Amino acid sequence: MGNIAFIGIGSNVGDKVKKCRQAITKISQWNENTLLAQSSFYKTEPIGYTQQDWFINCVIEIETSFTAYELLHVLEDIEISMGRERILKWGPRIIDLDILFLNDEIIRCKELTVPHPEVQNRAFVLVPLCEIAGDYIHPLLNKPISQLMADVGDEQGIKKLGSSPKKLVS
Repeated sequence: MGNIAFIGIGSNVGDKVKKCRQAITKISQWNENTLLAQSSFYKTEPIGYTQQDWFINCVIEIETSFTAYELLHVLEDIEISMGRERILKWGPRIIDLDILFLNDEIIRCKELTVPHPEVQNRAFVLVPLCEIAGDYIHPLLNKPISQLMADVGDEQGIKKLGSSPKKLVS
């Protein structure tokens, strides 16, 4: 397979934890993907448009044979199949799937930006990502995720739900 990807997953509509779990299952059902690790779920305060319900967020690590663009299209197809509609920027969403990192690739184009351009600013991404990959070095900022998380601090509302992260493959 070869490619290691970190994917951010979030929902703030309906049964949010169930939607996140369904997305993880759908990602894992592709033969090209192997789920390596999954963070805990977190209840997180909305950013940008704040007049909406809080989110449930997590991060997964997968090994995939998909290219960045193929993975992007798979994730978009999963979002659509789950009922995602893009109506309001930063608005409510049934499911949101973002490629945070793919190996150490740097991609900047209209369709896709990797690393995700807001990773270093979002506790709802950094906290779960730190659980499963705190030593991972951001390829543009040359800092480990744990340092980026410390830099963001605890200004953004985030609360861990349930158990600890799962490393699925060693």
